[in-house]
Amino acid sequence: MQSRNPLFRNPVLVVTGAVLSVNLLCGFGLFHKKKYETPITKETMQPDKVLFDRAIKNIEHGNYLTARLTLNTLINTYDTSEYLAKANLAIADSWFREGDSHGLAQAEIAYKDFILFFPNMEEAAESQSKICDIHLKQMSEPDRDSAEAQRAEDECRQVLVQFPNSKFAKPAEQKLRNVQEILGDKEFRNGLHYFNKGALPAAEGRFSYLTQQYPLYSNADQALWLSADTFRKMGDRFENQEADALTKIVRDYPASLHLNDAKARLTAMKRPVPDSDPAAYARMKFNLEHRTHNGLFGKALSLVTGHPDMGAAAKDGAPAMAAVRPGAPVSVPPDTGGTTLTPGTGGAGGVSDIGVGVVGSTAALDSKTDARLSAQGGERKASVGSAGIAADDSAAPVNAAPLPTNRTKKEMDEYKKRMDAQAKAQEKAAAAAAKKANSKTPAKPAVTAPAATPPAAAPSTTVPPAAAAQQ
Repeated sequence: MQSRNPLFRNPVLVVTGAVLSVNLLCGFGLFHKKKYETPITKETMQPDKVLFDRAIKNIEHGNYLTARLTLNTLINTYDTSEYLAKANLAIADSWFREGDSHGLAQAEIAYKDFILFFPNMEEAAESQSKICDIHLKQMSEPDRDSAEAQRAEDECRQVLVQFPNSKFAKPAEQKLRNVQEILGDKEFRNGLHYFNKGALPAAEGRFSYLTQQYPLYSNADQALWLSADTFRKMGDRFENQEADALTKIVRDYPASLHLNDAKARLTAMKRPVPDSDPAAYARMKFNLEHRTHNGLFGKALSLVTGHPDMGAAAKDGAPAMAAVRPGAPVSVPPDTGGTTLTPGTGGAGGVSDIGVGVVGSTAALDSKTDARLSAQGGERKASVGSAGIAADDSAAPVNAAPLPTNRTKKEMDEYKKRMDAQAKAQEKAAAAAAKKANSKTPAKPAVTAPAATPPAAAPSTTVPPAAAAQQ
């Protein structure tokens, strides 16, 4: 008999309801009892040990506030106790077990304090590993804010750098691969967006950075293929960069679906086809065979928690331990101080980055030409030439090749039509205004010669009578 309640007809809603029910029961304390990871097994009736054991029992039963009050009593009362380090770690663990955003923030502070004051203890590596877990818990989907994912990457790297010989180093390495899978997926989606939009320099910049920073990303071979296609669409000047991308596919990703296409393209370009790396083939095959995907329960849980699916992350291979600085895109013009732009190098030998600084002299502004104009092959208007269109085609050199632009041809055609329409409208309005002004101007009267004016009388020299009497 089929249930009339629509909730039970949708399995996703059923699983989601089960997850919410478990969370609700946990909120009432029914499933809070969980053994503490690092208890002190020493049997003694010392008062500080009694306080510590009581706090641990409270943590296991979910009474975190009571546990922290007991541990603070131990720390403040028995300042020479041998359980001080464990008490500080237990306070951090109580915040970590609470699990909400406030508790996780307090736990990170407490763990960092523990590493600062007790760096030589074995639990210091565990504390750093839990800091990595704190940000892993708060990671979002690749299309959301990546701040927590970047923090998780930094903290997981710190486990490998600061505690390379601990038992937490190997799990932290896999956590780092999982985080870099999400960050790589974010870059891939951004590059794919620009590629579909037709903004080829922006797409190439995203794909190039992705393949350099996250070579273990599950779609790195796809990013290289799209990067090669981007260089092909930008013109023959970028043939070397296209060949480099195809070469990387053949050499470093021999299990890729684009392997045969890359070899065929290199052959058509009359470029050498490299041999595939056997170690890269074994690693890629292992990672492909061990990929996992969320089932029904996992998908429903991700809807509730918003936690990303990291099943496609690599299980073998060294994760990236150093950050790669993205280069300037190929649409950035070079410096004109005697250097030329090598296509695809992001301005190598010229502009290598964009920044702001204070200059001591402004003489270069008067002595050098505008880099945007010279990069286009001649003196052109900056508003048009910087977008890849010559202001005057007859004045442009024959072999001038403009830099690629993020604007598509359709957008540029619409822009030219809009500018022409505005110019015609302005000319028409100016002609109408001039015609209207001429029609309203009154006729000027005839100019007549002015009448002759008599000469001015000479000043009188006669002395007034009053003045004569005074004399």
